[in-house]
Amino acid sequence: MAILQECPVCNHKQTVKNKKCKCGANLDRFKKSQKIKYWIQFRIPDGHTIKNGKRVAKYKQRKEYVGISIEDARAADGKRKVQKKEGRVFDMLPESIMTFDELTEWYLELPRLKKLAYYNVLKVYLASFNSVFGQRLIKDLKPVDLENYQIQRKDQGKSDSYIDQEIGAARGMVNKAWDNDMVTGDALKPFKKISKMLKRGSNSRDRVLSIEEFNLLIDALPFHARNIFITGFFTGMRMREILSLKWDQVNLKHRRIELEADQTKDKEKRLVPIPDTLFEYLVKIHRALQDDHVFLYRGKPLKSIRASLKKACESTGIPYGRNTKNGITPHDLRHTFNTYMRKAGAHDTVTMDITGHSTREMFDRYNTVDEHEKIEAVRKMESYLLASDPKHATKG
Repeated sequence: MAILQECPVCNHKQTVKNKKCKCGANLDRFKKSQKIKYWIQFRIPDGHTIKNGKRVAKYKQRKEYVGISIEDARAADGKRKVQKKEGRVFDMLPESIMTFDELTEWYLELPRLKKLAYYNVLKVYLASFNSVFGQRLIKDLKPVDLENYQIQRKDQGKSDSYIDQEIGAARGMVNKAWDNDMVTGDALKPFKKISKMLKRGSNSRDRVLSIEEFNLLIDALPFHARNIFITGFFTGMRMREILSLKWDQVNLKHRRIELEADQTKDKEKRLVPIPDTLFEYLVKIHRALQDDHVFLYRGKPLKSIRASLKKACESTGIPYGRNTKNGITPHDLRHTFNTYMRKAGAHDTVTMDITGHSTREMFDRYNTVDEHEKIEAVRKMESYLLASDPKHATKG
């Protein structure tokens, strides 16, 4: 058994005797400012193996996060030693004493997680989940608890998709804990057994904005929301990609937007062309001195344009909302871009590269074919068949 300290710079876990990390960080200085995280390391039984014809016990190394106090780490290390000596192996498993609130505190402090574009959204999902399960021990969660949670959130008016995202956020957190040997596979069982509320493909939409609707909304939207709306219409970018956009990613000279891997859903860098119409709007945006985000409102980055879009729809008579017949949402700009790109003759693979669709299935969900196109396509086929028919050609 041992107590380890985690470097706040590179996250390397090492003996508490080290005064300096291999990355060069001064660990003693970080200890004084209470930025060092402490872990305890111990072994637990992990089944048996056969060695030289004999059955031999196997052991697995585990690390358990304690906190920022060396005293707490020493106390936890001493407790594990007593449990091991008394043979209380189950009590040595972290999830037997860890609550979801405690796990969330560790999870949300991960430096890599904080850099994600949807970090704030993730915090909201986990807060909702923990309002019910925060004080629950991880080991005590059962599939029926998650099923009841689904029903409860549904009764509160939440959509199937939203409920799945809340549980998905908790599932991702427990998975991360499992990867870091903080919980066993048993902690994952309830999340693996629970079925999603949203059935595959049931949330697909085919709402495409007409040019007339686009022009009406541009005139009705306030300046800060208008620029975001136009960016979505002419690039097909996801709304969170647009809202997190910074000026050092907007190359006006070469007219392209350069998205970093941590901003995109598929974790890949992407270049998005800036057409002339969008360029004319972007060059008019005032750059703030204290915030590098492109889209600001009263000096702060925006989190959504839903309220502005809803108000603009009401003033123009355009239906708004996912649950309203023919209603539009900010996300429908992505459908619109894909559809107009196809109508303009752009190759599907080019459009997929611009929008960041990694699979053909997902791209097809955002590519809407209207009735007029179907009629025109059938007419073209008919003309081709008639022209190819010897009988028809003879009659002509």
